[in-house]
Amino acid sequence: MARVYYDQDADLADLAGETVAVLGYGIQGRAQALNLRDSGATVVVGNREDAYRAQAVTDGFEVLPIPEAAARGDLILLLVPDEVQGEVYEQAIRPALAPGKALVFAHGFAVRYGVIRPPEGVDLLLLAPRLPGKYVRDLYLRGSGVPVYVDVGHDATGRARRRVLALAKAIGATRVGAMEVSFAQETELDHFSEHFLYPLIFTALRVAYEVLVEEGYDPEAALMELHGSGEVGEVLLEAGRVGLDRMIETLASPACQYGIYAYAPRVVPEGTRRLIREILREIRDGSFARELLAEQRQGYPRLRAMREAARAHPLAATEARLRELIRLPR
Repeated sequence: MARVYYDQDADLADLAGETVAVLGYGIQGRAQALNLRDSGATVVVGNREDAYRAQAVTDGFEVLPIPEAAARGDLILLLVPDEVQGEVYEQAIRPALAPGKALVFAHGFAVRYGVIRPPEGVDLLLLAPRLPGKYVRDLYLRGSGVPVYVDVGHDATGRARRRVLALAKAIGATRVGAMEVSFAQETELDHFSEHFLYPLIFTALRVAYEVLVEEGYDPEAALMELHGSGEVGEVLLEAGRVGLDRMIETLASPACQYGIYAYAPRVVPEGTRRLIREILREIRDGSFARELLAEQRQGYPRLRAMREAARAHPLAATEARLRELIRLPR
């Protein structure tokens, strides 16, 4: 079984006398910085001049240019997007990496694919929340937390594990569990979800919507049935709590259960296993990493085009209408 750490395995005192530099105040940065501060850690924020910097100032943090924050920090949380981490590291972080410091990643991309190779004298740590920053903050405030993956890629100080577990406790993760998973496995599993599971779900919803409307169903009713009511999200949450089959047995009628089990081989055919292995191969051999880095260097032309196509899909307009008609809690 995987090794999992909880509150009793971590000590916030391991952060005493040290400054945590949070570089990037975006999706993860804001949530982690706020949680760290609320847990008693000394935090400075490093960010360029943009709306995120303004938010950090509003939140009461000392905000510095990234090179200055990196120089100030004993533990440096690198929370800028994966595809720009190499450039930020070379320009702003590497010169500040004195022996005894720790470089902490929320995703293993840059380490797994050799974009960043920290010097031997610093601790190399992974602290990877399994939900976006919104939930890292919201669950912390509710007395709970988001599970994380943790790893020690290099222990230069002899206390690297204590440091990463203290960080995990400070953001609330050890309230629910910090699982020991390597940089490589975290990176590959994360990309697998993004390259197979999420595209499978989102594309199925769009295609189903298109066909239902073509077959004469009211767009708003079709969308309500697919995901507009929130049912899909709620049943998946319940599956996370009690297990997939237990959720089906307790929430689904016999007719629904029969449909799920009987139609599974048709909607996910055997050939899907070959596709999964192909996607894993592209993740493991670095094909996707090279593609993503090339896309970033060109200014994200394909990503911009795909975003625009998604916004222009009729589903988006129907979602807006349904939000006006059905007053679900936000």
